[in-house]
Amino acid sequence: MSRQRGETVGQAIGYHIRLDRKVGPHTRVEILTEGLLTQRLLNDPELADAGLLIFDEFHERSLAADTGLALALDVRRALRPDLRILVMSATLRPDPVAAHLGDADIHTAEARMFPVETRLLNRASTAPVPLQAAAAVRRALADEPGSILVFLPGEGEIRRALANLHDAPLPSDVSLHPLYGALPREEQDAAVEPPAYGRRKVVLATSIAESSLTIEGIRVVIDTGWMRVPRFSPRNGMSRLETLRITRDRADQRRGRAGRLCPGVCYRLWDDVTDQRLAPEALPEIYDADLASTVLQSAEWGSSARDGLPWLTPPPDASWRQATTLLQELGALSPSQASAFSLQPSAFPSITPRGRTMVKLPLHPRLSHMIFEAAHKGCAQQACLLAAALAEASSESSLRFETDVRRLLDRMGNAGHDGFTYRVKELARRWGHAYPANDAQRLSEGLLLAWAFPDRIARRRDAAGRYLMRNGRGAILDTSDPLAQAEWLVAAELQDDTTDAKIRLAAPVTREEVEAAFGAEFESRAVTSWDKRTEAVQAVNRVCLGAIMIKEGGQAKPDPSDILAALIEGIRQKGIDQLPWTKSSRALQARICFLHKALPEATWPDLGDAELLANLEAWLSPFCDGVMRWSHVQALDLTSILLNRLDACGCSRRLLDELAPTHLAVPSGSRIQVQYDQDAPYLAVRIQEVFGMTRTPKIAGGSVPVVMHLLSPAQRPVQVTRDLESFWATGYAYVRKDLRGRYPKHYWPEDPREATPTHRVRPPSA
Repeated sequence: MSRQRGETVGQAIGYHIRLDRKVGPHTRVEILTEGLLTQRLLNDPELADAGLLIFDEFHERSLAADTGLALALDVRRALRPDLRILVMSATLRPDPVAAHLGDADIHTAEARMFPVETRLLNRASTAPVPLQAAAAVRRALADEPGSILVFLPGEGEIRRALANLHDAPLPSDVSLHPLYGALPREEQDAAVEPPAYGRRKVVLATSIAESSLTIEGIRVVIDTGWMRVPRFSPRNGMSRLETLRITRDRADQRRGRAGRLCPGVCYRLWDDVTDQRLAPEALPEIYDADLASTVLQSAEWGSSARDGLPWLTPPPDASWRQATTLLQELGALSPSQASAFSLQPSAFPSITPRGRTMVKLPLHPRLSHMIFEAAHKGCAQQACLLAAALAEASSESSLRFETDVRRLLDRMGNAGHDGFTYRVKELARRWGHAYPANDAQRLSEGLLLAWAFPDRIARRRDAAGRYLMRNGRGAILDTSDPLAQAEWLVAAELQDDTTDAKIRLAAPVTREEVEAAFGAEFESRAVTSWDKRTEAVQAVNRVCLGAIMIKEGGQAKPDPSDILAALIEGIRQKGIDQLPWTKSSRALQARICFLHKALPEATWPDLGDAELLANLEAWLSPFCDGVMRWSHVQALDLTSILLNRLDACGCSRRLLDELAPTHLAVPSGSRIQVQYDQDAPYLAVRIQEVFGMTRTPKIAGGSVPVVMHLLSPAQRPVQVTRDLESFWATGYAYVRKDLRGRYPKHYWPEDPREATPTHRVRPPSA
């Protein structure tokens, strides 16, 4: 812009980025980042020196852009009705934005764009994305002139694609260039500059090349169709990167890069079906962002309510509440107050003096809080240096695999003046200018991190590299990492991909440091629980910091009700079938269950295993006084306990014996046990013992016939029947014929209804 005006930057056209600002007394247009706009609005709500705010590339819908627009609209409503606002985008649907701005005018500018031919490769390759991209580059180099821009999800895919392209010779006039946010400035400039005369270049880039940068000389675009975006979880307060299919608006934005200078070509590495299923547009970042900074800025603005600002897209309630809770824990917001008539907050939390100090720093509130606490200990400069190193580490590729925060600071002591060191020291200098230049003392990096990430203080569990954090989540380090030997550490960066989050950046801390800094937050808890290992109730006193146990000792006088509850839970875990059942107790249980089903109008209780397990407290607790071990449980008399349950339900034991007898007499004089362990009660008896019995016996007051299992002399079933009379009349003759052949010495009368029953081979009279 300055060059087109024939001026140097800082005259009519100026800029302001994080570590550099060039403006002068005659500057009329100042270009700045969205984050700096928010800071300027907080410091100067009236924007007295500005008449027009332009939000360019607004379709990217960054959280900073949405916040800046919301604040600007609030300024226009309350302070500056003359403030003009212009929102610009090449792909955004204008109507919703215009309506949100107050029925703003819509102006369309027709840019000069050359036609771009789109080629879908129509293949569902199983090869990894980097290999597909490399193959498409070779094809494009052979088929098309001009330089090539390749879009890949992230740095890892770019590196793998570059390695594949280096493996096979490329034309001598082709140079390869990566382009991603963590790349050194010199390499980024080399990727963006136009190629030398007679040469072509291939730029492999992340989404940074969609609109943030203009790359000269591009005629061919290769789009792999994927993008990597951060996703924040309000459930655990952690972010993770997800690789997602690209959306329609972003695919069109990428394709447009091929038509800036002349007609171009766009290769899309997906098929027509996938193309038709692309989502129309990307979701605003506010849906998936950590809102801690946004909530603190809103509170400083004067509204900590989620709907207190004119948001184009309202922030999610869960994320807003999670951020509010974090800020209250850091002391940046006041606690929510409950109304006398409602459990809901009657007043939204307000910013505290500590919060006002924190919001002045363009940092995540966690790091601002660390500096605030360190300043009171006389080591603000050390904290500012650490905060700057943490803020810059994510964009420094050479440090991507470093897990120890102390190694980041080692870079600061080296004599070199690389870009990372310069940026960190310059940021630390700016943030620390309000504090004494020399620290009074030096603290450990782990303790400093604990002030920023108190919820991520972690203690090693049962093996090296496995940790439990204060917030209850598990975390892991590779066992080969030297940090994995630390008993205590604080995690500054986590990758939330599995059940246990992977620690990406941390520092060790000592137990003594944790006790000194957070001792007031230790909780003493009386814990009575079932110990699976010892199969006994354990009653202990624990001193804890969140989910982390600091120390443990036995309870002097544990509460009997807690002991009973722990015992019942232990029994529930082991299962009802592990109780000391005997044949008689199981038989009693079966008889009562039979009557519960057979006589539903009566009060016979359900004593099935499922019901007993669900109601352990009701029927077993009265017999568990002093019981603390599984061996004690095994000494319980379940028969007596079940009979007691029967009495408690008002059911007579005499009536039980009458309606569900344990044995029935048969004509031979034998008393045969009735079996209740199947769907219907049955009697297993030798057929010769029931000669002369003409009717099937019935129980439950004569309402349920007993199933007769008629046995051979060898005690094997020869007939199962509910209708003994019918069997004698029709089926016995066939059974008799078979049994006479197998047992010729036994007594097999022709008419069993008139025959003499016997439990021997032949009746006595024979």
